[in-house]
Amino acid sequence: MKSRLRYVLLAVALVFFLFPITWIILTSFKVPEEFLAHPPKWIPKRPTLTHYVSVSNLGGYRALKNTLVIASFATAISIALGTPCAYSLARFNVGGKNLPLWFLSHRMLPPITVAFPAFLLFRSLGWIDTYQAIVTMHLTANLPYVIWMMRSFFKDIPVEIEESAQIDGCSIFQVFWKISLPLSAPGLIATAIFCFTFSWCELLFGLVLSRTEVVPLSVQLPRYFGQQMTFWGEIGALSTLSMLPIFTLVLLMQKFLVRGLTLGAIK
Repeated sequence: MKSRLRYVLLAVALVFFLFPITWIILTSFKVPEEFLAHPPKWIPKRPTLTHYVSVSNLGGYRALKNTLVIASFATAISIALGTPCAYSLARFNVGGKNLPLWFLSHRMLPPITVAFPAFLLFRSLGWIDTYQAIVTMHLTANLPYVIWMMRSFFKDIPVEIEESAQIDGCSIFQVFWKISLPLSAPGLIATAIFCFTFSWCELLFGLVLSRTEVVPLSVQLPRYFGQQMTFWGEIGALSTLSMLPIFTLVLLMQKFLVRGLTLGAIK
């Protein structure tokens, strides 16, 4: 009886969380007269791909490309810079016990507090509406997270393994590159997925620092809601396209993601 009740609750929760996703996907294939039909048209009677074509004329595919570039570079740079820093904190206690908490405190800083000073700085540098401005601001949020997470993963690796490698003649860098990094790969992938997701969905920095050239998806989508009309079909199409990279990434990396989240970093 308990197991049946559990499955019923899981089914209800699944329907609850999947309904908005399913509805927006179906909307992308509907013709205009079906958007606000009463009673609602759950399944489009005449499915169309028109909205996926018209999204291109409204800058949707360009925004998709911009978001992919920003999220990829922000994630890659965060991992490249944050992982060695995390290793030094975990193995050599660099900065003492309080430095990791200091890094984490930056992640808790409200983004709005740095948005205006960053805008003034990047305007003086001529970086407004450029990739480097938005990527730099994403680094301020991703780097503390990477350092904190990877530090926990490195601390879970037995130090005896690294000591054995050093006895065999490996340098500190070789131990890090050939021993610690491969052993922490699931945690590294899990951390990278979270960083990529943050950059993919981030709104404030994109809104403040973009104009016309590097507009991300999070800024482009609200522009489809106008005072005179709302592009429901294009909203559904672009929303569907924006979900595909994240779903694909998590699906392909599911095994590593589960292993990474069970290494002890998230308790």
